[in-house]
Amino acid sequence: MSEERFGEFVLVRRHGHVAELVMDRPKAMNAVSTEMARSLSAACAALAADRDARVVVLTSSHERAFCVGADLKERNSFSDADLLRQRPVTRGAYTGVLELPMPTIAAVHGFALGGGFELALSCDLIVADRTAVVGLPEVSVGVIPGGGGTQLLPRRVGAARAAELIFSARRVEAAEAAGLGLVDRLVEEGRDREEALALGAAMAGNSPVGLRAAKRALRLGHGLDLRAGLEVEDAAWRSVAFSGDRAEGVAAFNEKRKPEWPGE
Repeated sequence: MSEERFGEFVLVRRHGHVAELVMDRPKAMNAVSTEMARSLSAACAALAADRDARVVVLTSSHERAFCVGADLKERNSFSDADLLRQRPVTRGAYTGVLELPMPTIAAVHGFALGGGFELALSCDLIVADRTAVVGLPEVSVGVIPGGGGTQLLPRRVGAARAAELIFSARRVEAAEAAGLGLVDRLVEEGRDREEALALGAAMAGNSPVGLRAAKRALRLGHGLDLRAGLEVEDAAWRSVAFSGDRAEGVAAFNEKRKPEWPGE
């Protein structure tokens, strides 16, 4: 297993074709400071360009928190001009995760609040353990979810449910979160990372070309009418139909062996 650090607060660990993107600011429960946001953006840019990374799993090094959101202590010292200058930096961290071209899984335990929950929502799937507490409490401190929450949450649970959660600013514990669809898989305490990495490894056994094309079709087609969505799907199919991965997949199936994906 290899490791690469991006600044002080972000680490990428390699588990074969699974890249673990680790938020590593334990003294602040992974509160997203300007520096941490820059590091997340840089790590995501590197991963997006890495053809060897087939799946990304977003994890936390803190025992009791995934991420508590924006660094409000840092924000408290900001002038209005400082806040305006910070906005594209922090936004880049959230969009960096959201726009990763391969499947992404968040491994959540403890607090995932505000921007922390938005980072999880930016992933394709959320695995949470029974200690997880999620929510978007931004209106309770005079702002709104600004890391994608107002757009990602209704796409996940519907407009009315998202409105209730955002307007109430309430925290939702793991069992209810699973019931509402705020997380996708609920696991025993302390097993979120292990289960997410195992799920990622299972996905990473599939064609990297196929995985990226399937994600592209899912993301671009969401919200379109059926006819337009099927055109998006057709374009994604055409991008893989004549690939080396498709040829290898068919050959391996017929030869009853495990594929050796060229990744192109």
